[in-house]
Amino acid sequence: MCCAFLSLFLLGPRVAGAIWWLIQPIRWATAFNGLAGGLWWIWPMLGLVFLPWTTIMYVIVAPGGVTGWDWLWIGLMLVADIGSSTGGYGRKRIPGYQGY
Repeated sequence: MCCAFLSLFLLGPRVAGAIWWLIQPIRWATAFNGLAGGLWWIWPMLGLVFLPWTTIMYVIVAPGGVTGWDWLWIGLMLVADIGSSTGGYGRKRIPGYQGY
């Protein structure tokens, strides 16, 4: 798990998720097994490409069943994915801001 955290901080969520998938493929298979039958691997692959934070959080909470507060964590990661892909408001859009 130490390697997953290190790659998460150094290389980003996509690479960290891919490394975690290689290290613990059974956990990923357990999380996504009921979604597409024999093609279970397609969902985590699409998730790592388009929603990496949400996919990682889903793998963390899904083996025990997604109930209650787990949806909050998945929702927060979805907001993080949307924020990281859109760039947020940004300093360049603030009127009168002179960035360095």
